[in-house]
Amino acid sequence: MKPIQPGKIDSIIHEPARLAIMSALAVAPEMTFKELRETLSLTDGNLSVHARTLEDAGYIAIHKTFEGRRPLTTMRLSRKGREAFRKYLDMLRSVIEHGESGDRDAD
Repeated sequence: MKPIQPGKIDSIIHEPARLAIMSALAVAPEMTFKELRETLSLTDGNLSVHARTLEDAGYIAIHKTFEGRRPLTTMRLSRKGREAFRKYLDMLRSVIEHGESGDRDAD
């Protein structure tokens, strides 16, 4: 089994709010800003800042339109984001498998 390398964990995704955003978007093709905010119990500002970080990394796509006269912001995982999230989950699985393999010292 490969050794666990904590430095290889994607720090962009690993932050709790961004991990929650990525997780929510991984199971929905697209979510509105309001849906994400309510689902994750984040403030507008908090969601905006973390979404911008994910967008800057190329992990999510943010689309702004209008519904009537009201602005509508939707978000979805990009291809790069889906791959980064898959790698992140693979790293976590590796940590879990390593712990379950009995490769640790007995208490």
